[in-house]
Amino acid sequence: MNAQRRTAKAKPAAPALRPSRVTMLGAQLQADGVHFALAAPHAQAVELCLFAADGQTEIARLPMPVQRDGIWQGVLAAEAGGVDGLIYGWRVHGPWAPKDGHRFNPAKLLLDPCAREVVGRYDGSDLHLGHDPAHPDRPDPRDNAATALKARVVADLPPLAQPRPVIDPAQRVIYELHVKGYTAQHPDVPPALRGSYAGLAHPASIAYLKALGITTVSLLPVAFRADEARLLQMGLSNYWGYSPIAWAAPETRLWSGAEGSTPRSEFRALVEALHGAGLEVILDVVYNHTAELDPLSGPTLSMRGIDNALYYHLDPLDRSRTLDWTGCGNSVNLNAPLVLRMVMDSLRRWVSEFGVDGFRFDLASTLARGSARVHNDFQSDGAFLSAVAQDPVLSNCLLVAEPWDLGPGGYRVGGFPPGWLEWNDRFRDTQRGFWLQHQNAPGEFATRLAGSSDAFSPARRSAHSSVNFITAHDGFTLRDLVSYAHRHNQANGEDNRDGHGHNLSVNNGVEGPTDHADVLAARARQSRALLAVLLLSLGTPMLLAGDELGHTQRGNNNAYCQDNPISWIDWKHADTALRDFVRGVLALRRDTPLLQSHAWWASAPSATQPGAVWRRADGQPMEPADWALDDHGALMVQLCAANAGPPGAASQQVLILINAEGQDASFTLRPGAWLLRLSTDNGYVGPAREASKNSGKARRLGAQQTLPPTSLWIATQEGADTQSSGDTSA
Repeated sequence: MNAQRRTAKAKPAAPALRPSRVTMLGAQLQADGVHFALAAPHAQAVELCLFAADGQTEIARLPMPVQRDGIWQGVLAAEAGGVDGLIYGWRVHGPWAPKDGHRFNPAKLLLDPCAREVVGRYDGSDLHLGHDPAHPDRPDPRDNAATALKARVVADLPPLAQPRPVIDPAQRVIYELHVKGYTAQHPDVPPALRGSYAGLAHPASIAYLKALGITTVSLLPVAFRADEARLLQMGLSNYWGYSPIAWAAPETRLWSGAEGSTPRSEFRALVEALHGAGLEVILDVVYNHTAELDPLSGPTLSMRGIDNALYYHLDPLDRSRTLDWTGCGNSVNLNAPLVLRMVMDSLRRWVSEFGVDGFRFDLASTLARGSARVHNDFQSDGAFLSAVAQDPVLSNCLLVAEPWDLGPGGYRVGGFPPGWLEWNDRFRDTQRGFWLQHQNAPGEFATRLAGSSDAFSPARRSAHSSVNFITAHDGFTLRDLVSYAHRHNQANGEDNRDGHGHNLSVNNGVEGPTDHADVLAARARQSRALLAVLLLSLGTPMLLAGDELGHTQRGNNNAYCQDNPISWIDWKHADTALRDFVRGVLALRRDTPLLQSHAWWASAPSATQPGAVWRRADGQPMEPADWALDDHGALMVQLCAANAGPPGAASQQVLILINAEGQDASFTLRPGAWLLRLSTDNGYVGPAREASKNSGKARRLGAQQTLPPTSLWIATQEGADTQSSGDTSA
C-alpha cells in the first residue's frame, strides 16, 4: 500500500483545461497556450486526448470544460509545456441511437475535422468502425486509439512573400495536374523530390509549365485523405485524393520529407514558387462528402463520431441512413451553420496562409443543396453560395464549379451565380461527337465554339464563364480517346464495371497500341484538331496534364486508384511534336485578341463585342436548315473586331475553317489577304501576327481551299470589315 501511495505521489498531475472563448474551430496556438474548439452540439461530454511523441501512447484525457452554442471549448495553458507540436484527438460521449442519427462511441478516438496537420494513416482495419461488425445495431467496444488518425498542434506559417499573379480572365488557360503524377517520372527533377510538392516546385517543373504557355495550375486534391478499406485490401489507394478526412491539412504522402520542412511548409513553398513564375494556383477541394463513406460500411474516423446528425444530410424517413448525392456514401450538410463555418474557415486558410488563388469545387451542386424543408433542392442563393459571395477573402478568388451531382435535379450547368466559372461537359461531349463520331449538328457545335451562350446567359455571365475541356482527370486521356473504343479498367479490381461507358471515343481500327502508320496518323490528326478547338474556343480552356505529351493510361478511364505508371506522366516517351504544337496554338491565342474571351460574339462588331459571321463551306450564309444537318461537318466562321483606331486604320479579322467530315472539303473564302496561321491536319503553326505579315514565307490563302478530313485552319488578315448583308450570325 505504501509503495502504491509513493507511486501515486510521484506521478505528475495531468494538466487541466480552463474555459475559453472560441475564435476559431480546431486548435489554435496562442501566447497563453492552445485554444481548442470542437463543434458537437448533440454531444453530452467531450474529452481531449493527448498523446506522446510516438503518436500512439495516450498520456492524458482532459474533459472539455464548457460548451457554448454547440461548441466545446477550452484552453491548455502554455505552462503545461510542449504545446507546440502536441498530438491530440477527441473522444465524444453521447447516445448511441442510429435511428435518431446519433452514433457516439467514446471507445473511438476521433480526428479533429479542423486538423492542420495529421499524424498517422488509416489502415482500413475494422477496428475503426463505430459499430460492432457482427452486430451493426451496437457500438463497437474496442479502443482504436493506438492506430487512429490524430492531429498535431502547429503554429501559423510566416506571412506570404510572393505577390499573387494578376491574370486577365480572357487569357486564362488552366492546366489540371496531379502533384505526384506530374513529377513522379520527370527526368529533370531530382529523384528525392519526385512525386512531391517540392518536385512540382522544382525549376525544371515550372520551366515546362511556363514554356507551354499556361497561366493557371489546377491541382487535384491535396487535403489529407483516408483510402477506402476496399482499395487497401487490394493494395491500391485513392490516388486522386477524393476521399478527404481533414480539409485544412495538406496530404503528407505528397511531402518529400526534406529536412527542415513539413507538409505545410513544403506545400506553401510550392505555391510561392508558382507565384514567382507568374502562375495562378487553384485547388480541387472536396467538401461534398468525406472518407467516412456510408454508416454501415464506412469507418468512424471523425465527423460521424463527433456529431453525425450535425455534419451529414440524413434521410428524414430513416435517420440511421445518410443521403448520398455523391456516390461516396454520404453528403456533408452545409446548411448547418457550424458545418458551414468550418468549411469557410478551411477555405480561407488555404487562401490566407498557403496563398492559393482559388478553388475547383468537386460536385458543387451538393454544396448548394438546401435543407429538407425545401426538399434539398439546388439553391443558387443558398447558404454556401451566399456565404462565399459576401466573404471578403473568398469572393475575390477564382471560383470554379463542377456543376452536378448524383441527386435529383443535380445537373446545373449554367446555374451558378455570376462570377463563377463552371466545368462544361456539353462542350466536351459536343466536340468528341463532332470530330470523332461525325455526330451533332453544326448548330450545337457552333454554340459550344462560341462559349455556350445557351447555358451561360450573356446578360448575366462573362464570356469566360465556361470552362471548356475535352478530357479531365476523370475519363480517358486524349491519347486514349482516339486509341480505344472501350474502357479497360481491369486493374481497378471491379471487373471493368467502373468508369463511364459512354465515352464517344474511337480506336481508328485498332484497339490500343499499334505500329500501323495510317492509324497513328489518323490519331494524330484527331488529337491536334481537338486540342486546337479546345484552346481557341470562346471561354476558359482547361488542358489535362500530359495530353500535350501523348500520355496514355492504357485505356483506363477511371484511374483514380492507380498510383503507378498507369497514371504517372511518361516523360521519357513524350510526343514532343504534339507538345510543340500545343505551345504554338497557345502562342497564337495570346497573339490574337479575337481568340480570347473578352466579350461574347455578336452579329456585328461593336466597341465592346467582336462580330461573328457563320458560313457554309461554299461561302454562302448559313440558312436555318443548315444548322440542323447532322451530316454537315464543314463550316466556317469569320470574326471581326470593331475599328477602334484612327480613321483609315485596319480592323483585325480571323477566319476559322472547320472540316470534321471523313473526306476532303472544298471551301470558298471571302475576299481578303488571308494568312494561314494554323492547320491541324499537318501540325503547322505559323509565326506571330506581325512576323507573318512581314515575312515572305507566310502562306497566303487563295479564294478556294481544300481542307483534309478532321482539320481546323485559322487564318488572319488586317483589313476593312467585309461583312455583307444577308449573312447570318450565331
